[in-house]
Amino acid sequence: MAKIKSIFVCQECGYESPKWLGKCPDCNRWNTLVEEVKESTKVSNSKVNTIKVLDNMPKSIREIKSGEKERYDTGLKELNRVLGGGLVRGSLTLISGDPGIGKSTLLLQTADAISKKYGKVLYVSGEESEEQIKIRGDRLGVNANDLYIISETNLDLVEAYINELKPVFVIIDSIQTIYKETITSAPGSVSQVKECSNTIMRIGKNQNIPLFIVAHVTKQGELAGPRVLEHMVDTVLYFEGERTEDFRVLRTMKNRFGTTSEIGVFEMAEEGLREIYDPSRIFLEDTSFNQEGSAVIGIMEGTRPILVEIQALASESNTHLASRTAVGIDNQRLRLILAVLEKKLRVPFYKYDVYVNVVGGLTLDGTTGDLGLALALLSSVKNVGIKLERTVIIGEVGLTGEIRPVTACERLIKEAEKMGFENAIIPERNRDKAKSDVINVIGVSNLREAINKIF
Repeated sequence: MAKIKSIFVCQECGYESPKWLGKCPDCNRWNTLVEEVKESTKVSNSKVNTIKVLDNMPKSIREIKSGEKERYDTGLKELNRVLGGGLVRGSLTLISGDPGIGKSTLLLQTADAISKKYGKVLYVSGEESEEQIKIRGDRLGVNANDLYIISETNLDLVEAYINELKPVFVIIDSIQTIYKETITSAPGSVSQVKECSNTIMRIGKNQNIPLFIVAHVTKQGELAGPRVLEHMVDTVLYFEGERTEDFRVLRTMKNRFGTTSEIGVFEMAEEGLREIYDPSRIFLEDTSFNQEGSAVIGIMEGTRPILVEIQALASESNTHLASRTAVGIDNQRLRLILAVLEKKLRVPFYKYDVYVNVVGGLTLDGTTGDLGLALALLSSVKNVGIKLERTVIIGEVGLTGEIRPVTACERLIKEAEKMGFENAIIPERNRDKAKSDVINVIGVSNLREAINKIF
């Protein structure tokens, strides 16, 4: 007979303890352990079914059919790019983002396109009624006959609907509202999320159905629920941007079927999300060149070169401890650049409050924009704009003040040519490959040389 016992589970990391603890010893969070009922059954050591094993013998890798070409076109080229070329059959994709950012809008547009091209699509909503989804669908122009909507939170019933309807694509919005009756804990708890995710993954793999599941985020911007959720799924997408702005960026955090550095850019309009095929033009639309504290940098997002404006403001501090605020740039990277400028160029940034912003809401991950950030900071401190007309700045700054080479510099130069730039400041070691007949390409080896060329 099954034995019923109670355990305490951390709602942040999934750590299990036989007794309540004020602080989780695994993730060091306070007051996160919640009591849950766990049912354990003894499994008998029965013999393995020999016939079943022989039906699923190991195969040579040359005999296995590749599923690379078996992808669904989502109807959105930017989403296809982020997914690695389309939606893989049998894959489980997790998408998260802040409330109201446009996750449901993106999925409803995707469901409409797939249902028109491939067949039945099931949209399972645990947060909204069918009427609410219909209202959004009317605004977006969604009217496919094969798009089916159901408002349900019981996963057993959802599985029955899938078996009956046999859809080609399933969306579950959201995983925190789905529950299994066999689990006694509340929906959204660690036990429910883990068990429901396991069941959803089994449905997708067994029936070769691609599934999208929506996950909530915490106040810190991280995925809510246990970290094991990210390990179970095939792809993790994050939808980012400011709700007050029109631009949205869809970023890949994990992808078993493609690169993890691609982004898709969208614009939120009244009729839904519009794809932005030329993000550089959008990000530089309101740029005022030669302004103090402003610089245009080139970065690579996956296979896509993007030019974006970075703005810096340095104002004298009235306190003993100067503040450092960065939006779109890692705060530690900003401190590193400031330390190099203080050490090598003797600029007293310790007396200034420093604020840095990447225009357009884009978040920079790499080091390609280091030189542009450094020159924007110097421009703000000295109250002098960049003298060269329409200049793009590319390069990584080392701890000794040298300008290190970057990858795909020639592709960034081609993007600058397309955008009508006249000058480019790049690392000297990239100059041989990044030649141009349109742009004046200037190679620099260190920060002091870059300052002489720019100012």
